[in-house]
Amino acid sequence: MCKAEQSSIVYFYFDFRDADKQNLHNLVPSLLSQLSATSDPRCDILSRLYLAHDRGNKQPSDSIFAECLKQMFILPDQRPVYLIMDAIDECPDSSGIPTPREQVLQLIRELVELRLSHLHICVTSRPEVDIQDVLDPLTTLKVSLHDQTGQKEDIADYIRSVVYSDSGPVMKRWRTEDKELVIETLSERADGM
Repeated sequence: MCKAEQSSIVYFYFDFRDADKQNLHNLVPSLLSQLSATSDPRCDILSRLYLAHDRGNKQPSDSIFAECLKQMFILPDQRPVYLIMDAIDECPDSSGIPTPREQVLQLIRELVELRLSHLHICVTSRPEVDIQDVLDPLTTLKVSLHDQTGQKEDIADYIRSVVYSDSGPVMKRWRTEDKELVIETLSERADGM
């Protein structure tokens, strides 16, 4: 559908290894950039923002970026947009008021509350209580893979493949019982990850 220009996909991964990819401040500009590349009217919105901020010499606030994003979504006569935010549980929830996670969740709430038929939002996360508290009332479809047998089997299969690959000189010398203990322990403690 995207290749045929019948829809757009915008994606952001909250990377636990990169602090710059764990907050609203980097989420929204990434989405703006991706969306503006899909249509001239969206690009015009971003160009106006750029010009209004001294041709990029002044940094817009997060709230101005978020409003720009909403403007792109509410443009008339749009084809479907699939917005994917992957691993929002990687947003920190321990510092700042509001925390980076609360800011992202608030944006999601605001986007859902726009009630746009062409906007489809997919959010992935571990089952964190604060995230569920915000998203559950907004959700029309919820899929939990966390405790699924297939998910657990996939994790165990991956761990088994690494342990038995003999890729490391130390693992080559491990006894079969030790390898099985590692597989069992890591599989049980993987917590869906």
